[in-house]
Amino acid sequence: QVQLVESGGGLVQPGGSLRLSCAASGSISSDNTMGWYRQAPGKERELVAVITSSNRSNYADSVKGRFAISRDNAKNTVYLQMNSLKPEDTAVYYCNYDSWNGFIAWGQGTQVTVSS
Repeated sequence: QVQLVESGGGLVQPGGSLRLSCAASGSISSDNTMGWYRQAPGKERELVAVITSSNRSNYADSVKGRFAISRDNAKNTVYLQMNSLKPEDTAVYYCNYDSWNGFIAWGQGTQVTVSS
């Protein structure tokens, strides 16, 4: 079993910044991918950024240059630094864990609202 606990969401003005954190616990595989997805009302969940245990990362085109994903393997924690936030970034952000052998876990979601 793997459990994910997210934190860091909130309300910010356009152009502001937030840093999301996701701590994993339980039976964690050393070979895994962790990342962030988001879902706005009425829309499907979409990938924001993912990062492997060897620090290979991938970003959605809409956040490239503004968001940065990182991880601390010793702490089993993944971060998402979000800069230059836009109203269209408003969504519930979900942490994701995906092991090499197919086990997937999701966090509970944290609300990010970008508004003036």
